[in-house]
Amino acid sequence: MSGGRFPRTVLFDLDGTLLDSAPDMLATVNRMRERRARPPMRLEELRPHVSKGARAMSAAAFPDADLAARQDMIPEFLAIYREELGRHGGPFEDVEALLQALEDDGAVWGVVTNKPEYLASEVLRALDWQFRCKVLVGGDSLAERKPHPLPLLHAARALEAEPGACVYVGDDERDIQAARAAGMPSVVALWGYRLGDDLPQDWGGDVLVDRPGELLDPARWPARRA
Repeated sequence: MSGGRFPRTVLFDLDGTLLDSAPDMLATVNRMRERRARPPMRLEELRPHVSKGARAMSAAAFPDADLAARQDMIPEFLAIYREELGRHGGPFEDVEALLQALEDDGAVWGVVTNKPEYLASEVLRALDWQFRCKVLVGGDSLAERKPHPLPLLHAARALEAEPGACVYVGDDERDIQAARAAGMPSVVALWGYRLGDDLPQDWGGDVLVDRPGELLDPARWPARRA
């Protein structure tokens, strides 16, 4: 962390880490359910599945549909979500203060997500983060996606940072797997979206944090790796 109070380069997951997008996702699946004459889901039913992606959310919304049918729903899901994006959700509490603290300290930050890049770009524009975020890697930006380390390594190279000098913050096990494979210190965002049987303490993250505001304390961040 030399040169500042915080790590010099921080990479974040998006949904469930920076962004509480579950309300937007709920609006999306409920429009799909309404088309099929089904009652709306409740937020608490969908929320644990959000970080798992469109396929997992479609499976939660339509558990009786077979794999092929759910696969066919993905384009519909993404089209509706694009219309609902940013209308219901927003950054988690203290995320904006955290990003500002990093910037004020001279650090740079970026986003590595499995969300399609075009949708992630629209999210950043909606939040007016498109110029503050110094690198964006989406789930379709490269040949691999998390839990493969390539997206994190690509982002680090784009920011001219060694992986061991970066920190990755994410709320899903795939985030921590990718960070470990990339040799990058990681923060497990416990405020995010998890299934009931997920055991984040077993994921191998360097630091587990309950709320974004805790990361305003520089002492809560993991040390860089050699």
